[in-house]
Amino acid sequence: MGDDPHEDGRKVSAKGGDIPSHPLTVTEWKNLKENFKIPQRFEVRMMEKMLVANTDIDVAKSLLAFVAMETGTLSYELLLRYLTVCVHGSHHTEVFDMYDIMKNRFKTLDMGAYSLFVKGFSRTERWQECLLLLETIKKVITPSARNYADAINGAVQHGDTATGWRLYDEMMEKGVNPRQDIWQLLFNSGSDLSSESKLHSILFYMRENQIYPDEALARSIKAWFESLPGNQWKGSWATINARGVCQSCKAGLESIQLSEDEYRQLRDSVMRDVIEGPDVFNKTTPEELETFKRFVKRKPPFDVVIDGLNVANSSTQGNQSETLLAVVSQLVQDGLRVLVLGRKHMLRPSRSWDRGNMSLIQKRADCFFTENISEDDPFLLYAALHSGNHCKFVSRDLMRDHKACLPNSSTRRLFFKWQRGHQMVLPNFLSLRRIVFQQIPSYDTIIQTDDNCWHIPYDPQWVERCTYEVPKTWLCLTRNK
Repeated sequence: MGDDPHEDGRKVSAKGGDIPSHPLTVTEWKNLKENFKIPQRFEVRMMEKMLVANTDIDVAKSLLAFVAMETGTLSYELLLRYLTVCVHGSHHTEVFDMYDIMKNRFKTLDMGAYSLFVKGFSRTERWQECLLLLETIKKVITPSARNYADAINGAVQHGDTATGWRLYDEMMEKGVNPRQDIWQLLFNSGSDLSSESKLHSILFYMRENQIYPDEALARSIKAWFESLPGNQWKGSWATINARGVCQSCKAGLESIQLSEDEYRQLRDSVMRDVIEGPDVFNKTTPEELETFKRFVKRKPPFDVVIDGLNVANSSTQGNQSETLLAVVSQLVQDGLRVLVLGRKHMLRPSRSWDRGNMSLIQKRADCFFTENISEDDPFLLYAALHSGNHCKFVSRDLMRDHKACLPNSSTRRLFFKWQRGHQMVLPNFLSLRRIVFQQIPSYDTIIQTDDNCWHIPYDPQWVERCTYEVPKTWLCLTRNK
């Protein structure tokens, strides 16, 4: 009976370092520590385990009592772990006590402690003190989006929406990217027309930055529109058909195609800021890039540019050269003029790069092989944009770094739109017998509006979406006539 450690609630597995189910005495903690794998880190590791397990706060207090009795002091690291337990468990009185103790005991606190106190105070009647804590953080670093979210939450939950918006505006001015939970808080708090323009600005920010709200935020947006005085708006969950028509309100969405002016603006900006920008030669040389430009200019315009290495690694069937050959063959069979961008190591025969396959690829398509250290993206962008608005490209690369090089949000939006309308993506499970690309939609998949409706693509809860995919579910908001 007595040999079973689970029979008695006061016994724990010493070797495994299991968390006690109730407060222990000093002697019991001492016995547990003696059998711990790393006794020197026992207290900190145990407190970390309590955080994960959401342990009763009295168990954590009994651990502190044991350490104080054994060593005569409590380290900053251990107190910080205990503070984390208090904050995450919403033990407000203990958070206040820890603030007094740590401020009196230590000359300075680190940013982690201040962030925890901002979160802890924001949930209580002393929420305004978290604004002073935020000011302290600002003296050292720019507060994080999480810091601002906690402070905004404190203001909004205690009825001070004006302070919440002031903090939001300050965060945006400092260039801190907002979290979706901040937006949800603000939509949930804006139950009248006074915040209408500010909430609309959030939607336009999401449009400009190609951000898709999650389902929780989408529900808050829907609820806010429908709560406006006069019963002005009605929301519904919708899908968009292949022609770009909303199946709820029957309105047509914006085309994914760039106008000639938009294409010219994007092409010129990419050529200037990406292809000829200062960062491009980190992964290639001016000579190599110039050689490629001359190569492209000698050729007729391409219909498709392939990121050869990216495509070759997209299938588990066959070797890499076999995958690339299958994709090239399918596109050529469709009557398209193809350029394959690769690395020189792909021309060295190996198990991955069969000489016969590579020879067939070079017969069926134009090919350009860069140095092995070179980056493919600048070459791909140059070839595709030089060939014209009809030219598409095959890659799973998101090209975030290159989009970031563009000078302003409107140009970055055009780049994202061009990418969505021209990027041919292979499915996750590629069959070499039948190459089928994911369909490129005819409509733009960003938040869009006119005077009488909003269409907002969103990510449903529990639905996984690859980063190169776009949502298929939409919130349709129409103004009641």
